[in-house]
This record gives sequence, C-alpha cells and structure tokens, in this order.
Amino acid sequence: MRAFDFLATFIGGALVGAACGLLFAPEKGSDVREKIAEALRKRGIKLNRQEMSDLVDEIAEELQAAKTEE
Repeated sequence: MRAFDFLATFIGGALVGAACGLLFAPEKGSDVREKIAEALRKRGIKLNRQEMSDLVDEIAEELQAAKTEE
C-alpha cells in the first residue's frame, strides 16, 4: 500500500508541477487553457469552458497561496 501512496503522491506532484509551468509560462491565457483542455481530453476527461475556467482559477489560487506562505 505504501508503494501505491508514493506513486499517487508522485503523480499528483508531477501534475501540479506541470500546471505551474504552464500557468507561469509567457503565453496567452487562452492558449494555456486550450493546452490544458487538450491534455485532459487525451486522458478521457471532458470539461466545458466554465469547468475549465474554474479549474484554472483554482490552481492559480492554490499557487498564489503557496507563494505567499513562503
């Protein structure tokens, strides 16, 4: 069970890291949202425009909170 927990934590961290990289990259927000949506669609996750916007906003808020904690 510990190996599964480690793997899940690692994958979660990798996803958050990738999202951080995309959000802080010097690209237009609409382009970043489209890339995120495409990556999710490839994995079988379908989100409408509002759900995608909510997801991006939630990630941005968590990143901002983590940044202010440092």
